Amino acid sequence: MIRLREIDHLVLRVTDLDRMLRFYCDALGCSVERRQDEIGLVQLRAGRSLLDLVPIDGRLGRAGGAAPGAEGRNLDHFCFRVDPFDEAAIRHHLEALGVAVGPVATRYGAEGEGPSIYLSDPEGNVVELKGPPAVAA
Repeated sequence: MIRLREIDHLVLRVTDLDRMLRFYCDALGCSVERRQDEIGLVQLRAGRSLLDLVPIDGRLGRAGGAAPGAEGRNLDHFCFRVDPFDEAAIRHHLEALGVAVGPVATRYGAEGEGPSIYLSDPEGNVVELKGPPAVAA
């Protein structure tokens, strides 16, 4: 039997690598862990997971077909677990960087019902920031 523990990594095909690096590193706090420019791959550390950015004009990116856009995304959304989940601080940080942040709502995730916020990266990928499960009363 295979027992899945958590997301190891996600791969996004991107049209503007520099803009996406600024968003994920500056706005969300990721850091560049490894670059393989010869094949077109930048791997970002996102907590215990990795987020891989693959420019569509690189060797790997060309193999994936058309560029992502409003008419066809690579995925619906992905979710980063945030700890601590301080809505005011998260909102202030992101809005100061010009990132539009949706309303906080209670949504179900891997750990149960808890607060989350949706936002979009510069290329239209929807990112969910998820807090801890609500404490049962």
